Amino acid sequence: MDRPRDGPLALLLLLFLGHVITALEVPLDPKLLEELPQPPTITHQSPKDYIVDPRENIVIHCEAKGKPHPSFSWTRNGTHFDIDKDPKVIMKPRSGTLVIDISGGERVEAYEGVYQCSAHNELGTAVSNAIVIRQSNVFRVLRDLIFGGKSKGSPLWSKERISPIVAQKGQSLILHCRPPAGLPPPIIFWMDNNFQRLPQSRRVSQALNGDLYFSNIQPEDSRSDYICYARFPHTQTIQQKQPITVRVLDNKPAEERAPVFLVPSEAVSSKMVLRGETLEMECIADGLPTPVVSWVKRNGDIPSGRASFLNFDKTLRITDVSEADAGEYRCNAKNQHGSVHHTIRVTVNAAPYWISAPRNLVLAPKEMGIITCRAAGHPKPTLRWLMNGLPIEDAPNEASRRLEGDTLIFSEVQTGSSAVYQCNASNQHGYLLSNAFVNVLAEPPRVLTQPNIIYQVIRNKPALLECLTFGSPVPTITWFKDSRSSMLEGNAYVFHENGTLEIHMSQPTNSGKYTCVARNNLGISENHVYLEVKEPTRILRPPEYRVVQRNRDVVFECKAKHDPSLVPTVTWLKDDGELPDDDRFRVDSDSLTITDVTESDAGTYTCVMNTTLDQDSASAQLTVVEFLIQYEDALHQSGVWHNLTEVPGTKTTAHLKLSPYVHYSFRVLALNDVGFSRPSAASHQYRTSPAAPDENPSEVKGHGTEHNNLVITWKPLTPLQANGPNLKYKVMWRQQDTEKEWASVNVANVSKFVVSGTPTFVPYEVMVQALNEYGPGPQPSPVIGYSGEDFPSAAPGNVQVLVQNSTLAEVRWSPVPLESVRGRLRGYKVHYQRERSLHRHNSHHGKQRTEIFSPNKTNGKLPDLLPYSVYSLHVTAFNGRGEGPASTVERFETPEGVPGAPSSFRVSFSDLDSLTLQWGPPHERNGRLTGYTLKYQTVDSKNDLGLLEELDLPSNQSSFTLHDLPHSTRYKFYISARTQRGAGPALTEEAVTVIDRAPPVAPAFGNVSSSVSEDGALISWEYWGPEKHLYVEYVIDNSDESLADEDWHTEMVNGSQFHVLKGLKKGLAYRVRVVARGHDDRAVHLSEVLLVKVPAMVSPQVDIATQGWFIGLMSAIALLILILLIICFIKRNKGGKYPVKEKEDAHGDPEIQPMKEDDITFGEYSDEDHKPLKGSRTPSSGTVKRDGSDDSLVDYGDSGDTQFNEDGSFIGQYSGRSDRDAAHDSSEPPSPVNAMNSFV
Repeated sequence: MDRPRDGPLALLLLLFLGHVITALEVPLDPKLLEELPQPPTITHQSPKDYIVDPRENIVIHCEAKGKPHPSFSWTRNGTHFDIDKDPKVIMKPRSGTLVIDISGGERVEAYEGVYQCSAHNELGTAVSNAIVIRQSNVFRVLRDLIFGGKSKGSPLWSKERISPIVAQKGQSLILHCRPPAGLPPPIIFWMDNNFQRLPQSRRVSQALNGDLYFSNIQPEDSRSDYICYARFPHTQTIQQKQPITVRVLDNKPAEERAPVFLVPSEAVSSKMVLRGETLEMECIADGLPTPVVSWVKRNGDIPSGRASFLNFDKTLRITDVSEADAGEYRCNAKNQHGSVHHTIRVTVNAAPYWISAPRNLVLAPKEMGIITCRAAGHPKPTLRWLMNGLPIEDAPNEASRRLEGDTLIFSEVQTGSSAVYQCNASNQHGYLLSNAFVNVLAEPPRVLTQPNIIYQVIRNKPALLECLTFGSPVPTITWFKDSRSSMLEGNAYVFHENGTLEIHMSQPTNSGKYTCVARNNLGISENHVYLEVKEPTRILRPPEYRVVQRNRDVVFECKAKHDPSLVPTVTWLKDDGELPDDDRFRVDSDSLTITDVTESDAGTYTCVMNTTLDQDSASAQLTVVEFLIQYEDALHQSGVWHNLTEVPGTKTTAHLKLSPYVHYSFRVLALNDVGFSRPSAASHQYRTSPAAPDENPSEVKGHGTEHNNLVITWKPLTPLQANGPNLKYKVMWRQQDTEKEWASVNVANVSKFVVSGTPTFVPYEVMVQALNEYGPGPQPSPVIGYSGEDFPSAAPGNVQVLVQNSTLAEVRWSPVPLESVRGRLRGYKVHYQRERSLHRHNSHHGKQRTEIFSPNKTNGKLPDLLPYSVYSLHVTAFNGRGEGPASTVERFETPEGVPGAPSSFRVSFSDLDSLTLQWGPPHERNGRLTGYTLKYQTVDSKNDLGLLEELDLPSNQSSFTLHDLPHSTRYKFYISARTQRGAGPALTEEAVTVIDRAPPVAPAFGNVSSSVSEDGALISWEYWGPEKHLYVEYVIDNSDESLADEDWHTEMVNGSQFHVLKGLKKGLAYRVRVVARGHDDRAVHLSEVLLVKVPAMVSPQVDIATQGWFIGLMSAIALLILILLIICFIKRNKGGKYPVKEKEDAHGDPEIQPMKEDDITFGEYSDEDHKPLKGSRTPSSGTVKRDGSDDSLVDYGDSGDTQFNEDGSFIGQYSGRSDRDAAHDSSEPPSPVNAMNSFV
């Protein structure tokens, strides 16, 4: 339940309870205020700076409140101002406001000065700000002109005669305004004699001081009515300067130039602004073309929310300036010839502003309190305390008061200690003055909340029970429920400092009577309030989704439950808005009825059930349906369904308009906002009878494709439009404005007909009529078309070329005769191309370009030309057929322009005190290079740039070394090329002089060499760099001047480290280099340049690898080696096992055992245990004598009986004995194993 509350009074009572300071808020209770004494408080005063309007009386406001009501007095210029002595000055009753009557012509100067108001009662004195009264200079001059005076005869603006200003086209110009001083300053604007503002642009703009600046003046700036107007806002008067005449001479071309600042004129300027004020900085530049100005803040960002760029970016304005806005701001002016910058150092000072303003203090006797006065500013403000308007050091000493810096401390205050204290904070930019009183009161507690208030709250919602009190000292608050037997406490309750009791989640058990008790040392007060906890409102039956046909009725239900003691109200919404103002919508207590539903009624309907304490809501969707009838034509387009008509949802029948000669089938779909339903089953087929066409083809046109024909086209009828079988078209034509009969022809169902043998470009009347077996269609209306065009027969004459500048030329020609057009003239085409560059190193032809101009034009501009080039052009007329013959070829030359940026720029070597820079000539020279400009400056750790140094270098130089540089210093370099037209854009690079000398960086290319043969020049190299794109570049040797990259012929290398240059001319010398390029196609590494000389007759060099005899010899040797390898392989495999076993088997010795398969020995015998053969003799040592068998071939080679079998097996030991064996008289045969080992 809402209840009235008393608003707070604008004072705070700071109360010391021990060491704890609490704030006491005194409510604005009329009875309470009547009883409580209060020192004076200033409630309204005039601004510190009062500009007087002599047409009105001077009113200086001073209003104050207090108990008792204060009285007022004034000082003027620091001394008492006796109001009673001047009948023109009165003070309003019960107020300190002064009214000075100057309607009788009194001089305002008599009342100028510094005024200050004092309001005092028995508890203290409050003072106002010092109010400065002064008059605007404009009023003073006006008055002297009207009434006479020392300024008589001196107008606001001097009436001097201003001589006409004559300026050459392209020069800069300044028109000075110099308005008279005003308070506040006047607003300046430039207008013409018709009071129309002069247009301003990036080229022409007004400065902050009112002067009009032209960055470069143009012929259209010539006029005789440049008038400067000054509007003085305080007086609402406007004054004008004498008109200025400007004449612009256009007798010679304007020289383009780089920007130079007109404002400011020096390189660096300073600006001071006060905190909270608006900072405005401007930079206006001279230059041609017009420079573009941009702004940056060094080591910081320009505040986006408070900054704006005005006057075509020439002015930067920052509002509500803070200390963070101090710093260096740089404005840059740039055009295609260069740039210039200016630095503005901004310092932010501040008039005093409050950190903590003094606040009123209400204390009880014997209590403690403080008044704090904290202010900031730049410079730091000085604080000065006053008591009742007098310096505090002159006030009577009180033991209860002491001053410590910015704080007044009160302790053990007494009843008579009430006073008003003033704190003044001032610096060179201004001052602040604030009053704060100390009011010593002794008041028993009072409960200000009205008694017996009933609070109602919904179950489970928080409840707030208020107990607003006042007392001095500040009373303590306690709460009780139903009786005062027990004090409320615990987590279920929150006790706020202002005495309010909060119950987090209200339950029915919390209902009842609550008592708040306020106590201090002077008494006790209590108050009773009541809490009622209600049941929440809930919708039990919400509205439901409805689908209804149009023109039917629909009902939405909405039934709810609520607390019986609360009265509910129901509100219905449609799509979250109010219901339409329509009688069809009827709202009952628990439903919404919509009658005669339309499509616009579809949407979301919401029921909102409200009580005084809560609400509940529920929504439902309403969808309105209608029907769509579709048809299928089984005769002409079987299987395709077409929309025929829509039918309202209330109807179930429809009358259809059908076409002749169609086999219809129908079906129906339901439609609502969501989409279509599934279609119904198709109807039985219905066939309509044929008839003659009831319409003719549309989009009939006549035009020619050849110079002697007429093509008649039309959009054929659809099968549905044919109305019958055997559809045809009757095509009719005749020349316009003749009495000839119509020629006609019947054609089948096509869409065009060609008439041959027509004269060139003659108008014809054309008609196309539909007909079928049942008759023709309606009579068609004729359409005008033209027969074909022929190529124009004449060329434009008197072609002239006027070169405007290095990139623009104008072409002029005479129009072709009308009879030579032989069609409709579409316009003229200027075909032009660059034949060559005037630079002798470049003779590349450019692609032909074409500019098209309308038929009424006899001149046009050719843009984007390349400077310092020879162009050729010719002009043709064209019609719909094509172009006619070309005019005579005209050639013209474009003058020099500024060059492009150098092709490359890098620091090739850095040392302790030197840096070597290397660059390449620009790709686009645009003239003869006159040299290079190298600029450099230091960059410190904060990225601040140092003084800019500049060097001029000759055009044939491509590197430069800077010596005697300080070590460990970062430099920023700028290199640009120059022609006679000026300098082009610059490339930048940064480098650091190294602290210690480091070993030189290994080159990327090495071992670059060349050899010349009949096939060309073989170039080889080694490359250790990371780049993948390598190129071999070459040019005919000519060391007279530097070469641009575009002069070199380039051939790409496919992943190898050699390349053959073919097609070099004999007898010439070439300069060759290898280049590694990055992804941006810029040269990253370059090899040393080789000088390759191609002799007039190259000596043939014999390559043995290509001789026929050498190839044959090598082939024979390879074949022979292959045959030998095959023979050895066959012999090896044929050996197999030696057939000794067969002979041993023939002897029948049973002691001989065959070798096992897994014994790794030779032959058929095992020597696993080194046993001798059975029957052999053993040496006395007991071992087999191997020395005799190891040399088996030698031992048995002397015997004539020694043999080998056909398979190569050794059998000599069985066929005979050597002499040595006979001498030994031994029957022991040698070991076949040893014999085999020896053989092998």
